[in-house]
Amino acid sequence: MPAKIPATVVTGFLGAGKTTLIRHMLQNANGLRIALIINEFGDLGVDGEILKGCGIETCTDDDVMELSNGCICCTVADDFVPTLQKLLDRPNPPDHIVIETSGLALPQPLVRAFSWPEISTRVTVDGVVTVVDGKAVSEGRFAHNVAAVDAQRKMDENLDHETPLSELFEDQIACADMIVVNKSDLLDAEEAEALTARLTGEARKGVQVIRASHGALPVDVLLGRGAAAEDDMDSRHEVHHHHHHDDDDGDDHDHEHEHGHDEFESFVVTRPEITDPAAFAEMVADVIRRHDILRLKGFAAVAGKPMRLTLQAVGPRIETYFDRPLTANEPRETRLVVIGQAGLDRAAIETALSA
Repeated sequence: MPAKIPATVVTGFLGAGKTTLIRHMLQNANGLRIALIINEFGDLGVDGEILKGCGIETCTDDDVMELSNGCICCTVADDFVPTLQKLLDRPNPPDHIVIETSGLALPQPLVRAFSWPEISTRVTVDGVVTVVDGKAVSEGRFAHNVAAVDAQRKMDENLDHETPLSELFEDQIACADMIVVNKSDLLDAEEAEALTARLTGEARKGVQVIRASHGALPVDVLLGRGAAAEDDMDSRHEVHHHHHHDDDDGDDHDHEHEHGHDEFESFVVTRPEITDPAAFAEMVADVIRRHDILRLKGFAAVAGKPMRLTLQAVGPRIETYFDRPLTANEPRETRLVVIGQAGLDRAAIETALSA
């Protein structure tokens, strides 16, 4: 029987740096043919476009497959498995498959899908890599101490709910084979040590916690772990048990679950080209602060410039760079995906970003 093709699941909260990590991996793949499955949250496929623009010979546009019909862990049967089968059925299948989940996806149902009969003999989960925003997590955002919260629940019945953000974070940590503390250059030595120790304590025994800046890690560190994670689901249990499983007879793949998607919303704002990237980034940061936007990303055309400007923001921290020339068929406009918790003042945000 041919060897199974390894697949790596890259998960992590919104803006942790998953796409940056994958882009660096592709640029340093040393000839390894890598195919990507990208699960976007929102109507504008920013992550897929960024990765397609890499210009890497061993990862062509045809090797980047996007799933935008919903969160990947909700559409396993309809979307993910058929897409994976298409990659496996190619005359020259990839050496490795990398799956970037949306920031809202739980990794457990995705890993569990690799045991389905349709694909179980052909592909295996080489490892689950959870990327965290080191600066945000060190400041107490999107994470909670599970044991402490459980203790508080026992003492006070009113404390029986956590925010969806903390639940997502905890499940991503619970499933990880490796935790990448990204943006560690924003932490001082003491903060980095404390965060690494904390995540090591919260993760399963033996999980590596590695620091990175700008997602820069050797491909040999990320790939080739041989975890066969689909055979080790008992130790990767969902902290909050969102999923209701049918009998394990392989006949029914209707894994319904709830994990706070209704707590989030996203929309696209389109505006004309901009004139001053620095001033625009400052304005966007102000809008993010005033409206408590979780994540903002997109592309902009700059007056007089032939290159496309990529903009990504996590909270008020914004990164901009020119990634590739605009094509003749592309409109000279700016398109931004806004992601936040439910209740955003869409009209006010659209007006502010269009100013």
